[in-house]
Amino acid sequence: MITSIHYKNFKALQDATLPLGRFTLIVGANGTGKSTAVKSLEMFKSPARYLWNDIISKSLISNDSLSTVDIESDRFGNAKVQFSQTSHKGSFSGNPNLEKLIIEFRLFSFDSSKISAPVPIQANTILEESGRGLAGVLDQLRDSEPERFEELNAELNRWFYEYDRILFEVPADGQKSFLLRTTVGKHKIKASELSDGTLLALAYLTIAYLPNPPKIVAFEEPEKGIHPRLLRNIQEAMYRLAYPENYGEKREPIQVIATTHSPYLLDLFKDNPEEIVISSKDEKGVHFERLIDKPHIKEILQDAPLGEIWYSGVLGGVPAHI
Repeated sequence: MITSIHYKNFKALQDATLPLGRFTLIVGANGTGKSTAVKSLEMFKSPARYLWNDIISKSLISNDSLSTVDIESDRFGNAKVQFSQTSHKGSFSGNPNLEKLIIEFRLFSFDSSKISAPVPIQANTILEESGRGLAGVLDQLRDSEPERFEELNAELNRWFYEYDRILFEVPADGQKSFLLRTTVGKHKIKASELSDGTLLALAYLTIAYLPNPPKIVAFEEPEKGIHPRLLRNIQEAMYRLAYPENYGEKREPIQVIATTHSPYLLDLFKDNPEEIVISSKDEKGVHFERLIDKPHIKEILQDAPLGEIWYSGVLGGVPAHI
């Protein structure tokens, strides 16, 4: 697992450290570096693609200052991507085992139109960051892991009682799509006719039931397009990845990072303040702080729902002017 990421002169993160656990929920206002911090892991896949001018903090653009993203892990030490005006491009240094782990990182930001799109019939379809490919992934799961596929169907019915099963069709030569069957009447509803919220929820549910998900995943605003009543299900899907032993899974834990603006989602983590990181910005720049490390946090959390406390501004991580 990655235990922390330190940023130096990296875009808006001039000197900040992001603490991470098995599961981390980052909450904060717009412009406080949440997305920047998470997307930085993408650079480790091919650092030479990124240029110094695109990475360095804008306030330092005229200086020959280094920009670095330094990752610490519990098993593999550290790894770093560094940018300088001299070399122009990013370069990697550190433990190659940690590099292999980070290369598996996937940042999901689902799009319902991509989720519902038919996919080519082919082997080894993967779920893309947008959700494209879901039909192929579900079809593979049905064929290779039938028991797991049946568990997914049962969970689907628990989330959406109106549907009892995932089915498949071939809408055109060489393509495959999925449908949901209604519990009452057994009608087949095409993916293109499902609501955005249903499609988004199904993508989260599918990831949670993959036999070999990516070792590190991030979700941008998982509340987006999801009814507040379904947010606990989304939390369970993310927890199933991060804490497999609690769900009868035999695989190793997946490290999960999520960003949010939702007080409703935040409310669900009141009993786990160690999983929450507040992202704030002041005259010294962006900084990250674990909720559990804030002074008098136990007393503060006794007074009201966590989302309401955060929204009030007492924890930081909200716009300076509303």
